[in-house]
Amino acid sequence: MDAVDKIVVVTGGGSGIGRALCAAFHAAGAKKVIVADIDFAAAEQVAAGISGVASVCDVTQELQIRSLIENAETQFGPIDLFCSNAGVALGFHKRVENAAGDADSLWQQAWSVNVMAHVYAARHLIPRMKARGGGYLLNTVSAAGLLSQIGSAIYSTTKHAAIGFAENVAIMHKHDGIKVSVLCPQAVDTPLLHRLPSGPQSGDGILSPEQVARAAIEGLRRETFLILPHAEVQEYVRRKMEDRDRWIDGMAQLQRRISESNS
Repeated sequence: MDAVDKIVVVTGGGSGIGRALCAAFHAAGAKKVIVADIDFAAAEQVAAGISGVASVCDVTQELQIRSLIENAETQFGPIDLFCSNAGVALGFHKRVENAAGDADSLWQQAWSVNVMAHVYAARHLIPRMKARGGGYLLNTVSAAGLLSQIGSAIYSTTKHAAIGFAENVAIMHKHDGIKVSVLCPQAVDTPLLHRLPSGPQSGDGILSPEQVARAAIEGLRRETFLILPHAEVQEYVRRKMEDRDRWIDGMAQLQRRISESNS
């Protein structure tokens, strides 16, 4: 699909990848871009620059996602593309003593944002999209959902779950005309990245949010499920699938080197 004359919603649109997606969809000719963010001032700033509309939305709250969808469709018509982009990176450690050691509250917060936000959006959009013959869901996930994340079991687990959910929606609703893509970058030059300890996520270069947004536009044009802004990820996934034990051994060695460098 292309964005020309489309109604597009982007969560987490106030900064980082979300901000770049909003600008890219506007430049590509979207009819209206709804910029949703928990930080309303940030959403307003982005919307003002693209003739869009700002909306406050805490994606951990199902009622707020439902209201976002209802209000957008009431004001502007059917949503053609919903970008479930908001995410969090929690439970990162320079040295990991126990992969399962983080507090339940951190696990739950990450699960709410990185997984359930996608579920809530799909829950309220699928019936609408089925009724009108189709629609498009773009979920920002991470290469960690295809590979893993050294330093954070929380991030790796929730991103794997997000991939699993998106795959299932794509399978179950393909014949309803609903298309699904997952945007899976490695390191991106955003405030989120700079809050994290150094790690292998930056090993293949740090992309700008604008580069990631351009990859998303191209992936949507081709309607591919996997959108990989870092081309190297495709090869890493192939190696993982060919010999998972060998891949785990290699990742464990990498983790040891990182831990030793941080000691």
